[in-house]
Amino acid sequence: MMKFSLIVCTYMRPAALRDLLQSVVNQSVYPDEILIVDGSTNGETRQMLSDNNFPNSTYFLVPPESRGLTRQRNYGIERTGAEIDVICFLDDDVVLEPDYFENLLQAYEIYPDALGVGGYIINESDCEYVGQDYIPKITEYFYDGWRRSEGSRFVARKKLGLDSNCPPGFSPLFSHGRSVGFLPPSGKIYPAEQIMGGVSSFRKTVFNRVRFSTYFEGYGLYEDADFSIRVAKIGNLYLNTAARLSHFHATGGRPNQYQYGKMVVRNGWYVWRIKNPCPDFNAKLKWNLITILLTIIRFTNIFTATNRKEAFTEAIGRSIGWWSLLISKPKIKHEVD
Repeated sequence: MMKFSLIVCTYMRPAALRDLLQSVVNQSVYPDEILIVDGSTNGETRQMLSDNNFPNSTYFLVPPESRGLTRQRNYGIERTGAEIDVICFLDDDVVLEPDYFENLLQAYEIYPDALGVGGYIINESDCEYVGQDYIPKITEYFYDGWRRSEGSRFVARKKLGLDSNCPPGFSPLFSHGRSVGFLPPSGKIYPAEQIMGGVSSFRKTVFNRVRFSTYFEGYGLYEDADFSIRVAKIGNLYLNTAARLSHFHATGGRPNQYQYGKMVVRNGWYVWRIKNPCPDFNAKLKWNLITILLTIIRFTNIFTATNRKEAFTEAIGRSIGWWSLLISKPKIKHEVD
């Protein structure tokens, strides 16, 4: 059995972290080491860990200059044991099924070429198996015999000829692809180019060549897409839908909606250029059209959603983010040793 480490980067979420670690204790295969990398500005997380017993766990309170998701992940990587084969990452607001690690590691045995394997979030997938011969409606997404209702943004993109032409987990040359969350709960292992950082794992040798980019400050939106795309350029990634967990989206530590909207656009542009550094005119046109379309849809949510203020501030953030690209585009940072 491969030796593996679990790194959990956390910030001001002691209750959510406790629930996660309690689900880790119940695993059929237990981590050889657990590194809690805390960026909190109070002592509540440390106190929670003192009040509970989580075997093989080590707590690190990072200095201010090492706060932020990508910096905390790199901080943890540098402190893993020399004998570790695989490093797993989990968000602090997930809860694991009892065989999560067992199934995750099994994928490395089935696919020895795997540089990384992602887990599958079960409470964000509402799919129905309908068979391979099913013909989906425009309001449905169909993949590998499974269907699900399509969100308004993808229905609009289909009507405008702007839908992704790649399977889930792969990014088209104009970006704006479908995440691995669109994969069905089939129990299969699927190839991928992008896996979610908060439910991911990688061979430790990967980090001799690639590190998480410090371009992504604080909350680090899309840092996982950036990292996994760079890893996929040197080897294969997979997602095992049998390695299951639930994500509960704790609200603590998240940016306000204006900053989130701005990050969606600017960080999205950054990740697009990591995948396609020199896009042609068609790719540039589609990226911009989809970005504008999604901003318009977010503006319409002001009249259709219950959280109208959040919709408005996010839409403004997306707008400012898009206009800011005309003045100052992000500089690509290739963080490879």
